[in-house]
Amino acid sequence: MVVQKRCLLWDWTNTDGPGHAGVSWAMDNVNFGGPISSLSNWNTWVPPELKGRAAFRPMVHLEAQLSGDDWNRIENTDQPIIHYFNEPERAGISAEHAADIWFNQMLPLRSQKGKRLVSPSCSNDEAGQAWLQDFMNRTSSEAPDYLGLHYYGTDGNTAIQFFQDMHAKYPNQPIIVSEIASVARDLPSVLGFTAQLANWMDETDWIFEYGFFGCMRQLADGFVSSEAQLMRPDGSFTDLMMKLMWDQPINGS
Repeated sequence: MVVQKRCLLWDWTNTDGPGHAGVSWAMDNVNFGGPISSLSNWNTWVPPELKGRAAFRPMVHLEAQLSGDDWNRIENTDQPIIHYFNEPERAGISAEHAADIWFNQMLPLRSQKGKRLVSPSCSNDEAGQAWLQDFMNRTSSEAPDYLGLHYYGTDGNTAIQFFQDMHAKYPNQPIIVSEIASVARDLPSVLGFTAQLANWMDETDWIFEYGFFGCMRQLADGFVSSEAQLMRPDGSFTDLMMKLMWDQPINGS
């Protein structure tokens, strides 16, 4: 039986838009009959090329999405899970301010519309974890349905320990790993990390969903590894993407 926990992190630039040509056709090469069961593009709008083939995970990425067309899409989405804030600690948003928005604007989506809400997804560094703890303390009376986490590193055992520690700290929230990747610069290390974590997360019942970063034609920044890319500049998929689409368990050698 296929375990369907993998979320495809589909960069918004893959979608054709004003002023840029995407690679929308590449979506037709995604295997939606295997472990991949959802898609995120860090936005509120559904990529038209998805064509209903998987669940979409709308995101209130930062404060700009709390009004206008973006917020209208959030309020009217037919999707059951909504992500709230992506690394807010790096965007100058305080946990206090985020908690105020949580109570005033996000919680009605749950109480009135039945949506399930993901906590802000913070970095696994010290600043990110301090921010998340502050937010969770401030919202404990109306806690998120899921704990959103990011993880970037090179050692699989250290990553697993991080998730185990976070689950012990917040045992009532299943974890959504909304971004994860190895930042090692050699392919064997990246493959080993990806296989170890994907296989472990597939087998761990309190990991609800996870997305490996990322399906995009260009490197997002100098921190991420070119060896962990899931898409080539021409829109074709890398071998790592093929493994995430088709293999369960993933062979890490």
